[in-house]
Amino acid sequence: MQGIDISRSFYEEYGKPMIENEFSEYAHRIAVGLVGHGSECFGFDDEVSRDHDFEPGFCIWLTDEDERIFGFRLFRAYSKLPTEYMGISVRQKSMLGSESKGVMTVSDFYKRYTGRGGAPERDMDWLYIPSHYLAEATNGEVFCDPLGEFSRIREKIKNGMPEDVRLKKIASCALYMAQTGQYNYRRCLLHGESGAARLALADFARNAVEMIFLLNRAHMPYYKWSFRAMSGLDILGDKANNLNHLVNISPDRASDIENEIESISASVIEELKRQSLSTVNSDYLEGHAFAINSLIRNSEIRNMHIML
Repeated sequence: MQGIDISRSFYEEYGKPMIENEFSEYAHRIAVGLVGHGSECFGFDDEVSRDHDFEPGFCIWLTDEDERIFGFRLFRAYSKLPTEYMGISVRQKSMLGSESKGVMTVSDFYKRYTGRGGAPERDMDWLYIPSHYLAEATNGEVFCDPLGEFSRIREKIKNGMPEDVRLKKIASCALYMAQTGQYNYRRCLLHGESGAARLALADFARNAVEMIFLLNRAHMPYYKWSFRAMSGLDILGDKANNLNHLVNISPDRASDIENEIESISASVIEELKRQSLSTVNSDYLEGHAFAINSLIRNSEIRNMHIML
């Protein structure tokens, strides 16, 4: 059973009765679910995941006002729930682990990811908040949200990226893909810089993955889950296999690597044209990058250096 299913079951068996019996007057104001940091929030957990920061539990989100009124009592009640469920208990806390479950305010939860108590407001905030933060703020599942406040912010973060910001990010990815994979990978090899060539290849792959998430209007998660999450995307999700293969091709098969780079780039260019983001007639992504950048209406963002 996946961690999110365990969390939902734990809530139904223990959390929901606790809220209904001890906080019935506030039950219509309490949001519950499992969202945030951790492989279980993405549905990617397995036995390996359970060696640290894995425990039965769920998140409870309150407004700031409600937290002042009954938050401490709810915190005390939550802390009395069983610490072991379905044979699972806290095994080990990593140094970078965080208190990702339990009682918290809606504003504190989102502040972890956006730097404010809700969704980003300014274009520049959208531009510079790392994609994996936005992915963690919108993953998982909301079990109940009678007020709708948590879900309102969640929806805005998930689908509210301004188009100018998306275009800038796409243009940046396109130029990085051109520079690292289509141009500098081979040049690094010709210079005898095999290590630099592998770095160029890795950077091409990372930008290709981010590009495909942006073409799907989705947020790319933390790098170790990016290929797996990408494989579930509707647009070019099947290229996750190609990119995974690319970074695993033996370095002595340079021609195979170059062919795969060009194949992936061609698929991206085809999709850019399908979305009417470029009409450039070239198999080199650099020209497409500048064409995409020219579509940006916000002059401040358009005139920034294209490579973010």
